[in-house]
Amino acid sequence: MSPQKKESPEDSPFTEPVVFPIEDSIDLHPFSPKDIPSVVEEYLEQCRRAGISEVRIIHGRGKGVQRQIIRSLLEKHPQVLSFKDALPESGGWGSTVVVLRRY
Repeated sequence: MSPQKKESPEDSPFTEPVVFPIEDSIDLHPFSPKDIPSVVEEYLEQCRRAGISEVRIIHGRGKGVQRQIIRSLLEKHPQVLSFKDALPESGGWGSTVVVLRRY
C-alpha cells in the first residue's frame, strides 16, 4: 500500500490567500467538502472579530451530509450560543442560522 499524497501549498491553484468579505452569511457551495470545516471555523472567528453575532451558513439541502457536518462542528464550537434551521424564505433546512456569543 502506498502512502497517501499530502497536499502542499504548491497544489493550490492560488498564489495568495483567498480573502472574502465578512458578511452575515456564507455560501459553502464553492468550497471543497474537505475544506468546509476549516472554512467555517475561520468564518466564525472573523465574524466574532467583526462584531457580527448572528450568521447564516448556506450548506444546501441535498442529502443533508453537509448540514450534519456543519451542525456537528457547531455543537462543539465554543463561540456558538445556538443554531437552528433558517426560515423557509432564507433557505429553510438548506441553511443554518447561528447565534454567536458576544465577547
